[in-house]
Amino acid sequence: MPRTAHGPSRKQRVKKVLSRAKGAYSERSKRYRRAKETVLKALVYHYRDRKVNKRRFRGLWIQRINAFVRARGMKYSTFIDGLKKKNIEISRDILADMAVREPAALEKLMAFVQQ
Repeated sequence: MPRTAHGPSRKQRVKKVLSRAKGAYSERSKRYRRAKETVLKALVYHYRDRKVNKRRFRGLWIQRINAFVRARGMKYSTFIDGLKKKNIEISRDILADMAVREPAALEKLMAFVQQ
């Protein structure tokens, strides 16, 4: 009687890995061993890049706020320092959104900070 290498559970595992590697090039999406390597590496990148993504967005928000504030004659660092001194806790995400969608409200906030 022939032996099986884990039968249905093995088939499920292989199927799962191959489906995850679907968009990969050539062997990497067709052969189990190569697909497994590809999927493992992809998961590592995915984990790492979730953190990188947060950094990139914070940088983008700071650039938007800085551009808005400098156009009205103030520096970004001075603006943020003023917010902290007035005990106003607004995230950079919200400030950047205000700069794009509600410039009048952000100008009022700048005026308040300058006092």
